[in-house]
Amino acid sequence: MARPRTFDEERALTGAMRLFWEKGYEAASTQDLCEATGLGRSSIYNTFTSKHALFVRALAHYLDTMTANQTAILEDASQPPLARLRNLFSSVIDTEEANRHERLGIGCLGVNSSVELSRRDAEAAGLLQRDLERRLGGLQDVITSGQQAGEISRVRTAREFALFINATIAGMRVSAQSGLDRSALEAIADTVLSALTP
Repeated sequence: MARPRTFDEERALTGAMRLFWEKGYEAASTQDLCEATGLGRSSIYNTFTSKHALFVRALAHYLDTMTANQTAILEDASQPPLARLRNLFSSVIDTEEANRHERLGIGCLGVNSSVELSRRDAEAAGLLQRDLERRLGGLQDVITSGQQAGEISRVRTAREFALFINATIAGMRVSAQSGLDRSALEAIADTVLSALTP
């Protein structure tokens, strides 16, 4: 009979996620994972089967959490479409500022993983692509509503604007890691929102 697990798997997964977020996939050693999760090597491999499987689960957990936050902001029917987009940018800037104050400088695990792995890890790339399409779908819905209400320009399609916003947010996260301050990030957000306004 197998022995019951005596640890919190969700907590271990969160610890691993944080480690991969800070160090990246390749730089995170098995010993680092033991320290981050509070588990021994055998427990890590018995529970998650491999470093890569643990990484994929940690990345999926991160993406689900971040996309849920974005979805909640974009689906807030109490706000008009353009305000929802402004709130999304504010949320991104607040997150990057919090990371700066904690001296983390770790940006976005999704962006970091895309840069590190998407061209050589098909499973991670597939996960990132599915998440991208979910986020773009939410952005497109808000932009379409704004275009129908006359609040957002029709000079580009909702898909084109969604791609533009998504790329801008990724760039803002990388720029924040490089030291760009809050006022500069807010100026970027204002420029994007001005470009959307008819």
